[in-house]
Amino acid sequence: MGRKREDRGKGKKITVDPESDLDGDFNVPVRSFRDLTVGNIKEALFRSRYLQLLLSLTLIGAILRFYQLGYNSFWLDEATTFNIAVKTIPDIWQVTTAGEFNPPLFYWAEHLMLVFGNTEVILRFLPALLGVLTIPLIYLVGREFMDRNTGIIAAAAFTFSPFLLFYSQEARAYSMMLFFVTFSMVFYLRALKNNDVRDWALFGILSALAFWSHFYALVIIGALILYALYDLFPKIRGSLTAARPLVLACVLFGIICLPLILVTIQLFFKRTASAPTYGIQGPDLIIATFVQISGSDVAMYLLLLLFLAGIVQVFLLDKKKGIFLATLTILTFVISNLLSYRIPMQPRYLIFLTVVFFIAIALSHKLVSAWLHSPRVVYGFIALMVVINAPMLAGYYSGYTKEDWRGFAAGLQQQTRQGDFVVVVPGYVSQPLDYYYSNTSDQTIEFSAYTAADLNAVNAQKNNNTIFFVVTGDISAANPEGDAAAWLEQNARSLGQDTGIYLLTSG
Repeated sequence: MGRKREDRGKGKKITVDPESDLDGDFNVPVRSFRDLTVGNIKEALFRSRYLQLLLSLTLIGAILRFYQLGYNSFWLDEATTFNIAVKTIPDIWQVTTAGEFNPPLFYWAEHLMLVFGNTEVILRFLPALLGVLTIPLIYLVGREFMDRNTGIIAAAAFTFSPFLLFYSQEARAYSMMLFFVTFSMVFYLRALKNNDVRDWALFGILSALAFWSHFYALVIIGALILYALYDLFPKIRGSLTAARPLVLACVLFGIICLPLILVTIQLFFKRTASAPTYGIQGPDLIIATFVQISGSDVAMYLLLLLFLAGIVQVFLLDKKKGIFLATLTILTFVISNLLSYRIPMQPRYLIFLTVVFFIAIALSHKLVSAWLHSPRVVYGFIALMVVINAPMLAGYYSGYTKEDWRGFAAGLQQQTRQGDFVVVVPGYVSQPLDYYYSNTSDQTIEFSAYTAADLNAVNAQKNNNTIFFVVTGDISAANPEGDAAAWLEQNARSLGQDTGIYLLTSG
């Protein structure tokens, strides 16, 4: 049978080919909250393949994200989360205004989580939960953008993505930002179809929460608003009243984010005052982002091929939708490339790009569906997502994926004696060290050092005590002049390293 199309208002909705529809002739009886009866829910659970698959994927996603949640020790950024989260609510805001790289919403949420304890599992619980909840949300995004088949394949890609799994198990704001960006896009796509005030308002509110989660969410939010102006331009040209719902969304966003916007402007000029000493710059950021999102070099080639195939296919089906995916991808990389020369840039800041990336990959199934009209195509693409990610997932839990500060601290305590000096280089990496190591109970004296002058000052005080230097690769970012590394090379000897944490001594 041919591809079925139906009109919705002035827009055009492309539905699933009936022969590829996993539910066949069955229509889910739950359309609104009023339909949530026991009978309707049972019927949907037993008869809808989409619902069964989505629940299964969400359950699998939960198992993957919560399994061994506390296995890795905190690394630098997660220890920073802990040290900020223990502060009071007002003090967390003060940390943001003083120059913290992330807005306060995630820290406020983690502050509340500390009621249950301060372990790795407790602090990573919220990111893991939000990572799980994003799976059904990406299904809704795919359904709103194209159809249920696209949504369920995208949900499978999210479920098994090692990249998303990693950041769902990290006590940082990336999972929260992705959750709110994905949630906002559900209402954004609905609003593009119907220009409904409620949908635009929810988009504005959820986008604001995304921005309060991570500053870089502003990039995707800005790209979405620019595309909305392009999409609504014919209507706006006919009547300015057509722009009112979008304006409302922007006003709501502005009101909710006003305090943060003022801080963001100040921090932007502060952070761009000098060139970054770390991060990825220029076009290299594009390759690094695709590699990390894909999980490996090999997976990247296959997923990029599917991504491009999906972009081409959606252009053939609906030019505007093709422009939408291309616009979000291109604008994100153009803005990020320009900013990378003034602000430290990492692929994880672009985690929201996974929404576009995996939706486009899911759309590539339509190339096969055009020749083989069968639900097996959808099942095959879900299986393909598993196969592509299986090699990375197979080794994911078998070793540490972060610096092992827990194990390093235990080893350091065995090496030191009463009165020894412990010098942390650069000084800010004392945050993960001090979470696991107490110089008070170990009866050592801890120092922070950033430069050769700092190291000379500590060395002058040592008398007969042994100095232990705790060093990480951050030394090159904290001391780009290189004098600290040169001093250590001349005055210290290595005792070994543990997952990138080096222990040196002067003795």
